[in-house]
Amino acid sequence: MQSRPVTHTIRSHGIVLARTHMYDWLILILLAVMMVVLNIIHPFYRFVGKDMMTDLKYPLKDNTVPLWAVPVYAVLFPMAVFTVFYLRRRDVYDLHHATLGLLFSITITGVITNAIKDAVGRPRPDFFWRCFPDGKDLYDQLGNVICHGDSSVVREGHKSFPSGHTSWSFSGLGFLSLYLSGKVRVFDRKGHVAKLCIVLLPLLVASLVGISRVDDYWHHWQDVFAGGLIGITVATFCYLQFFAPPYHAEGWGPYAFFRALEDSGLSVARSDALESSFNNSCLTIDDPESVIR
Repeated sequence: MQSRPVTHTIRSHGIVLARTHMYDWLILILLAVMMVVLNIIHPFYRFVGKDMMTDLKYPLKDNTVPLWAVPVYAVLFPMAVFTVFYLRRRDVYDLHHATLGLLFSITITGVITNAIKDAVGRPRPDFFWRCFPDGKDLYDQLGNVICHGDSSVVREGHKSFPSGHTSWSFSGLGFLSLYLSGKVRVFDRKGHVAKLCIVLLPLLVASLVGISRVDDYWHHWQDVFAGGLIGITVATFCYLQFFAPPYHAEGWGPYAFFRALEDSGLSVARSDALESSFNNSCLTIDDPESVIR
């Protein structure tokens, strides 16, 4: 007789789980506040001389990827994926820890990115037209710019390094890529390239966002490279805080799920059976012929 699958739903375990991680959520709120404050304060106004303007005269363009779209594809979309897996497995540990890990990844990346932006104050490639919208440049006795453009536009022009769009994209979509790696068992040593394509797709989207920042002349290539490195690094640390590495035998579920199994007195064999049940209910490509049929 087939055993009934173990479920930990929002109704049965949600309140206890929220209380257990209450301080984590409070820290998350604090990080979000810090991120907003760092975004509001004035960055360091680095010296910009006339001879430096050669690389800062690119056209002032609109964003190909608007700012409002970043939380949509980097936060809401991964959370929608987490919800789909929850509806199939009814594991609130997976839903909660994936969501918490993602939000930590985004906010920590935001704090780091904005702090570096404010400290460095690197001019954007389109700084000339931000500073001198009429095209008439003006400098003081020391050779530094005297901007007569809109103050908010000029302030934003000193936030080139690193790229926020890129860091947040790699932070959110990088976390999603790691999450999918565990769920589809991409490192199961069976050599199914289709699984690898699924995992790499979010990273491709993040890369294209970074490229758009250079194409729009909002960032230098170094800004995008640094932003991507920050985002993927933070995403990896935050993911490993809640989940085993994707190549691990228990990489398909959060640490808390397996601790709950141990507390329930379930054996390792029972855990393996749950894993098998999970793989059968999710996207797997272990049997190519079944896909053809």
